[in-house]
Amino acid sequence: MQAAIQTIPLRNRESAADVSGSTANLLQAKIMMVDDEPITMEVVQTFLEDSGYRQFVLVDDPCKALRILEEQRPDLLLLDLKMPEISGFEILQRLRADDRFRHLPVLILSSSSDNADKLQALDLGATDLLSKPVDPSELQLRVRNTLAAKAYQDQLAFYDPLTKLPNRYLFLERLEWALKRAKRHNDVLALLSIELDQFDKISDTLGLIAGDEMLRQLGQRIAGLVRGADLSGFFGTGEDSAANLFHFDGGVFALILRGLRRERDAARAAQQLLETIRQPLQISQTEIYVTASIGISTFPTERVKNIEMLQLASGARGYVKNRGGNAFKFSSRQINTKYQRRINLEARLRKALERDELVLHYQPKLDVAANTITGVEALLRWHIPERGLVPPCQFIPIAEETGLIGPIGEWVLTTACRQQEAWRQAGHPTLDMAVNLSPAQFQNGDLLAAFRKIIAKSGINPRRLILEVTEGVLMEDVDVKIDAMNRLRELGVRLAIDDFGTGYSSLSYLLRLPLDELKIDRSFFVNLFEDAKSRALVSALIHLARNLNLRTVAEGVETEKQLEYLQKEGCDLYQGFLFSPALPSEELSQLLPSGD
Repeated sequence: MQAAIQTIPLRNRESAADVSGSTANLLQAKIMMVDDEPITMEVVQTFLEDSGYRQFVLVDDPCKALRILEEQRPDLLLLDLKMPEISGFEILQRLRADDRFRHLPVLILSSSSDNADKLQALDLGATDLLSKPVDPSELQLRVRNTLAAKAYQDQLAFYDPLTKLPNRYLFLERLEWALKRAKRHNDVLALLSIELDQFDKISDTLGLIAGDEMLRQLGQRIAGLVRGADLSGFFGTGEDSAANLFHFDGGVFALILRGLRRERDAARAAQQLLETIRQPLQISQTEIYVTASIGISTFPTERVKNIEMLQLASGARGYVKNRGGNAFKFSSRQINTKYQRRINLEARLRKALERDELVLHYQPKLDVAANTITGVEALLRWHIPERGLVPPCQFIPIAEETGLIGPIGEWVLTTACRQQEAWRQAGHPTLDMAVNLSPAQFQNGDLLAAFRKIIAKSGINPRRLILEVTEGVLMEDVDVKIDAMNRLRELGVRLAIDDFGTGYSSLSYLLRLPLDELKIDRSFFVNLFEDAKSRALVSALIHLARNLNLRTVAEGVETEKQLEYLQKEGCDLYQGFLFSPALPSEELSQLLPSGD
């Protein structure tokens, strides 16, 4: 029998106050029991559960005890002495020979009445002894007192009294444990080495007391960020996901991030830390501004030991500090180059609108039967003079993550509506204009008001405007999104679902969504004539849409053979390189007929 519940060990709690404080904190301790009689462990667990303990690791195979103990890192070990294959004496001897478990409290539970056995156990380093069958009251008292003593010792040995954060000694142990788990489970782990810029100079200027107060406030502020929702979105959903903050000497901190979704999330976490640290501090009625230098090493990119990982992060931190601080850097040149490029792109994107670097290209949408242009899709392009066009796949995700998609999206709609109205006045009153909406834009509570204003100001006939949404908009808050789509449709615009069949939606959504068009993704046409399943799926989508009174639009049509197939199946519209790629407005105008 074995039951394991993963928690943070007692000595890894967030502060010394938590460790040495109330009985409630002691009840969070993880208790491991090793006994070859499962029924005995169940009885002991029941007694301790009556006192409020909830975290237990039960091991009935003593041969597995040391491996499980290394994985689980309990706060207290309850150990039987007389067991087959390996005795409690041998387990105890091995524990005390290991620096990691030299001070782990071990409470012996034994039915032996031989004083020699008890003396041998004590000589090997047992903390206390209890005779079987155990008295529940005595057991509860011994466990409580042992954990309280351990908590106090841990506070003195492993926690910084100034910031109440765990110190360097506990950090090294915790990092080693975290690395082993990351290797075992193929997780992403990051170590952030953080140093306050010019801390010594500020401390010397303000005085020692003010310097200590600055460290206390910043420690609390960073810890609040680590515990809060701002960083939690970077982690996976497993119970092993966590962040651990430590304080070294002076203005140096360390942060271990476990269970990250991807390495780039460490960069986003570092950026959040920099922004948090930059907020002003009130010290002795004086407002102080502090910045920090952050170095980042990651696993699995850096497959090194704990000390080496710290050295890599510290080296990257020193590099940042020597260049003025207030920034972060990865220890890996490859990762750092990648994310430095991304940061530079984000900074440039923030000024793209005011620099007039964003442009719209328009791809024709044609009637399948008549092969005539009935509308266009507006596609965003970013042109940097010294670099050329930046692919949308590189900058759209950045715009969505940073919130820039809001103003950019409004610019796209404004520009597209103006162009559609210009084409109407040029003799093309029935030309439709399709504009893509990002799922992130639905988070904007002013979306409806902004669209109403843009449509009214441009003079466009709203029935000629088609707003395209992807299946990603349906991943969460579906009812809220559907309500927003209904409100948009009340403006008179039409709605299309883009890339249908490639994402997360189910067919049931087609019954609920207020749609006018269904766009079939280009991926279904790649092997259209080599794969019977692709043909069956495209045919099914076309007929499904027809029965739901939806127009179908085939994307990525590149050959006459594909077009002939769509004509046979009764698809309504198509777009793709067969007729034309997306073009600037001037070139697209040349493809339009002389008048509608």
